Amino acid sequence: MIDQQPTPRIRVEALDPAYESAAASWAARLQLATQGEAEYALQVGASGVQFVELGPLAAGPVRVDFVEGAVAHRRLFGGGSGQMIAKAVGIQAGVRPRVLDATAGLGRDAFVLAELGCSVTLIERQALIAALLEDGLLRAQADPEVAPIVARMCLLCGNAIELMAAWASEPPQVIYLDPMFPHRDKSALVKKEMRLFRPLAGNDDDAPALLAAALKLATHRVVVKRPRKAPAIAGEKPGYVLEGKSSRFDIYPKKALKTKTG
Repeated sequence: MIDQQPTPRIRVEALDPAYESAAASWAARLQLATQGEAEYALQVGASGVQFVELGPLAAGPVRVDFVEGAVAHRRLFGGGSGQMIAKAVGIQAGVRPRVLDATAGLGRDAFVLAELGCSVTLIERQALIAALLEDGLLRAQADPEVAPIVARMCLLCGNAIELMAAWASEPPQVIYLDPMFPHRDKSALVKKEMRLFRPLAGNDDDAPALLAAALKLATHRVVVKRPRKAPAIAGEKPGYVLEGKSSRFDIYPKKALKTKTG
């Protein structure tokens, strides 16, 4: 049984009068109010679109930034193709698989894979999170170093299970899943983003169905990112596991990824 959480009250607001038109456009797209009492706000300003919890004890806003901050640091110093996620999806000399990130979130892992040369399609089912991701991708296009990377990223907003079942174009070689882990203890609230987005995204209780749909569509492998001590997703067992300090990758191989010969 899925927990029924109350729908959070969210409004869209401009941080400056110059952005009132853009804020109204986002409000119309997302079917959100621009006035009234709210617990959260989608704010539009000079730095793009951001999401914030309202109130005196709230943490700072969250936005998607592929140019500066943590993502830029990882791009410059993250270890390149030696990163565990690169090994998990099968990146190797001459191999850059087509990847579908079916649980895109704020797009950090997808950006890493695109930066390493993969073509990545992203699916995000929560419209507000997808809005932050769309805004981040648009702003990144203006940066000469990052624009070629985000050009390899294509965003879809919708239910990943339904979209994968109705997939009509060339199927992805690798499908990457990072379901939000269900509530178990205080660690779920450690990150500001988890606290902000949990009321929106819920617990991803449909992870087994998501995995099953991915296994049907992917041509070469499915990769699932999990907390290191968490159980595997119910259903088919992973073929092997790559384990790190705090997380691991469960690999479901179907066919070997090989270098193109012609």
